[in-house]
Amino acid sequence: MTSLPQIRAFAAEDWAQVWPIFREVVREQETFAYDPGTSEREARSLWVVGPPGRTTVAHTGGRVLGTASMYANRPGPGSHIASGSFMVARSARGEGVGRALVQDALDWAAAGGFAGMQFNAVVEGNTAAERLYADLGFVTVGTVPGAFESPTRGRVGLHVLYRPLP
Repeated sequence: MTSLPQIRAFAAEDWAQVWPIFREVVREQETFAYDPGTSEREARSLWVVGPPGRTTVAHTGGRVLGTASMYANRPGPGSHIASGSFMVARSARGEGVGRALVQDALDWAAAGGFAGMQFNAVVEGNTAAERLYADLGFVTVGTVPGAFESPTRGRVGLHVLYRPLP
């Protein structure tokens, strides 16, 4: 990839390219606590959120490279804090796709009046994500020890990250 991807709202026809990314990331079992046997139908229901949330894709030249899903972290009294999830195709990792997706989510949350953004389950040892989030101003506010079962590393922690928004 030679240029940064563009981010836009998910369209129904994008699912044909988002599903393989979702399936690949979930089957790796290293960054998401989704069942690796999640069906396509279940995956779409989990990933594609409607308003007031938002699902996006990072693309270049018609090719979807990654995707994000963003929403209020909790309803009611917790609805002033945003959350989000991000997936990048293996072939596009290290190319700025994740950064573009996260920055877009931060911009969306700030424009929507959210007071902050919280990530509830960043897998300990997901160094690319940990570095990116730290670079974008997130701090780890806690870690649940052994809360994630990695097939290669055993039980590792899940970090809770937070960043205030202007």
